[in-house]
Amino acid sequence: MKTSRMNRKPRSARATKKASAFALAGLTVLATAVSFAAFEPALPPALAQQTAGVFVPGFWDPKRRPERPESGRLTTIRFLTEEDYPPFNFKGPGGQPAGFNVDLARAICAELNLVCTIQVRRFNTLLDSLNDNRGDAAIASLAITPQNRARADFTDRYYRTPARFIARKEVLLDQITPEAIAGRRVAVVAGTAHEAYLRDFFPETVIRAYPNVETALAALKRAEAELMFGDGVALAFWLNGTGSANCCVFRGGPFTESRYFGEGVGIAVRRGNENLRRALDYALFRVWEKGTYTELYLRYFPISFY
Repeated sequence: MKTSRMNRKPRSARATKKASAFALAGLTVLATAVSFAAFEPALPPALAQQTAGVFVPGFWDPKRRPERPESGRLTTIRFLTEEDYPPFNFKGPGGQPAGFNVDLARAICAELNLVCTIQVRRFNTLLDSLNDNRGDAAIASLAITPQNRARADFTDRYYRTPARFIARKEVLLDQITPEAIAGRRVAVVAGTAHEAYLRDFFPETVIRAYPNVETALAALKRAEAELMFGDGVALAFWLNGTGSANCCVFRGGPFTESRYFGEGVGIAVRRGNENLRRALDYALFRVWEKGTYTELYLRYFPISFY
């Protein structure tokens, strides 16, 4: 059984290389502000913040402070990750694993005052490796889905990938609602949750479905479409890389309907390992509370995908 990274189709090798290029190019771009639409806000305002012009999401309620669990015999955490999903996971200097997930794992270990190791595995083998006791926790943008919950337990989510609209700059819209873009030509990748969402909630748009993200973006650049609806992370890096030629901008805010776009991403542990799961949840809260999560987010996502 394949492990779902997010609510989308598995990437081909070519798509992976192009996604990597988008991501690495985006890491060098300065931050810009992102506006929200009233149609479907992603998070309660109290759980998010605007820092240096970048919207930083938050998934922890300060009124629900978790207690530090008893560590018991927990002295080491063997994290498993992958290196083919920048900027979340990639091969860093000297071939060592790097990325947002890797630095977050290190921050968790520092908070718990535990020794950690980080081992690289192929993405589709992570949960098997976890269940074969070749690691204790997998932190590699694993989606919290019913399929994955059947194979592992998960911490609280620590990020989620919203769906976003981007538009050609001449398309002036303050908000994205079904009424606001009725009759507009919208590009989307065929067979994805994004296409299903458009057809269910934006039926008056002229939906142009393309076989992959590259052809959909090319259609937007050619003005064959006026907007595109897709994965917020990939779109953020494309907008701020050379491939977009400065043609387009985000319009409206994020869409996070879990039935279409998943519950988010968490750290996976073996089923029944409640002590470790609770320790990780406590550490995630503390990393967020201390501001370390915000520092990491701004480092890796100077162009917010929210």
